[in-house]
Amino acid sequence: MGENSIFLIDIDKVLRDKAGKKADRIPRFLVSYLKHIVHQDEINVFLKSVADKTGVDFLEACMEFLDIKLEVKGIENLPSDGLCTFVSNHPLGGQDGIALGYILGKHYNGRIKYLVNDLLMNLHGLAPLCIPINKTGSQSRDFPKMVEAGFRSDSHIIMFPAGICSRRQKGVIKDLAWKKTFISKSVETQRNVIPVHFEGRNSDFFYNLANLCKFLGIKFNIAMLYLADEMFKNRHKTFKVTIGKPIPWQTFDKSRSATEWADYVRELVYKL
Repeated sequence: MGENSIFLIDIDKVLRDKAGKKADRIPRFLVSYLKHIVHQDEINVFLKSVADKTGVDFLEACMEFLDIKLEVKGIENLPSDGLCTFVSNHPLGGQDGIALGYILGKHYNGRIKYLVNDLLMNLHGLAPLCIPINKTGSQSRDFPKMVEAGFRSDSHIIMFPAGICSRRQKGVIKDLAWKKTFISKSVETQRNVIPVHFEGRNSDFFYNLANLCKFLGIKFNIAMLYLADEMFKNRHKTFKVTIGKPIPWQTFDKSRSATEWADYVRELVYKL
């Protein structure tokens, strides 16, 4: 595979694409800083080294690169038949997604699909495991079609229903409200829901920055720029993953709304 066909991080190109001719006016020290916090050089060296790996093999390479160690509880709760929706809290924004895909991908022989934003779709190695979701711009109209395609596929689905990684609220690090899509679609396609809890946290700097942006009313998710840096801070760590018992799709009846059921499962995850 040629180097041109693999996705590499290119801050200069991103700035040119976003700012056009004004990109030249951005101070070089700022550009250098951006390259530093997204770990452009280190990640590109890694991506070139795994250009031939895709799917679960790619995830395994990521596990080694980040030196992720796992303590997994509840493997016996993984069903051997039927398709499921795996839903997890999202404390980190990097290692959690990689580790869950790795655990479930290994167990189910690669028959897994992530529902993720289209940014990750650029990663050649991850693409076979993704149903692309673009929540920005005109493509947001395709969102229901993509979700539909995922749930109608013959793969298990992995979702982080919060959409973004956990934030600190009133001193507690927890996911924001979970979107109800996984409830309505799991019922529609008769998939049991498996709750998963991932133990981990980002740095105080990350939470403080996210809260400052919220306080200042900044719409752009600046904290997201620091996720690669957080990922590197979380290298060489051991994470505890707890897989809960399957929740039959019939549980989600009309006694509560889909949003209330989503909140119910979210609370269940935090009790694992």
